[in-house]
Amino acid sequence: MPAHPVVVLWGESAFLLREAAHRALGDDPFGEVDGEAWHGGLLADLATPSLFGERRGLLVAEAQDLKADSVDAIAAYALEPSPGTRLVLAVTVSARAKGPSARMTKMLQGRAHIERVGIERKELPRWVIARAKERGIAATPAGATALIETVGEDPALLAQSVSQIANAFPGEGVTPETVGAQFRGLGDRRIWELCDAAFGRQGPAAVRHLQAMLDAREQPLAILGGVAARLRELLRVAGVPPGMKPAEAARAAGLRFDWQVRRYREQVARFGEGELVDLHTRVVEADAQIKLGGAPEVVLAKLVARIAGQPALRG
Repeated sequence: MPAHPVVVLWGESAFLLREAAHRALGDDPFGEVDGEAWHGGLLADLATPSLFGERRGLLVAEAQDLKADSVDAIAAYALEPSPGTRLVLAVTVSARAKGPSARMTKMLQGRAHIERVGIERKELPRWVIARAKERGIAATPAGATALIETVGEDPALLAQSVSQIANAFPGEGVTPETVGAQFRGLGDRRIWELCDAAFGRQGPAAVRHLQAMLDAREQPLAILGGVAARLRELLRVAGVPPGMKPAEAARAAGLRFDWQVRRYREQVARFGEGELVDLHTRVVEADAQIKLGGAPEVVLAKLVARIAGQPALRG
């Protein structure tokens, strides 16, 4: 990043923006303020010569909240910035934004270094591997992919998860096994795989996952509970407006990660109108049958086949 006295960083991830801002500011002490708390005196403080001669810096986090007159003042300062200072604006934008606000871009274009900060989806595995290396552990490509599939694509969550694995498995590093052990118990992972196969309409795979769980003596009601939980999540996702962004849809549906919304929308699309509601009734009936003494393996096999069955087989 060029050593420019005024830097504008923009992107979707506040976490990545903060890290990039710290790199831009260097090792010298700096102040920090949120955009909504900005006041004109901050520029005066930045311009005041230091008694000890050290470089002065200021980070404006959430700079998208700056008012128009504040942007104008910063643009005026950027024409003649104080020597030996660094002012960094971190602007968080929506997924479809092409840059900071039109006003900020217009006022600071040519007066500041403006740079996008972000990671493309296809680059995430390599980013996870590099992050693990920084933490002093290894990460396999399969492990990086497993971590992304498990915790989602949010860089802040991924960085935190890498740190957790570094603490829990310093020798093994990030592998599919350590990801599974750290973030999903074996039973939970098997239920997850069963639900993905069943609601993905992959009949043979769903049957194999179910049989493996029964052979491992997983509790039938726990299996049924996992299927019921996934079905409720799919029903909530189905009720969210299709045009809503994944992050907003995740909050509306009560999900932890936006990647769940994308996956669940794909699964919802495989079912016709009213089918998911009908399946909810079937789950309730299966629960009653097992509790009344029905053979769990038979009840669950029929339910999974119903969920994963081909259109010609459903009736």
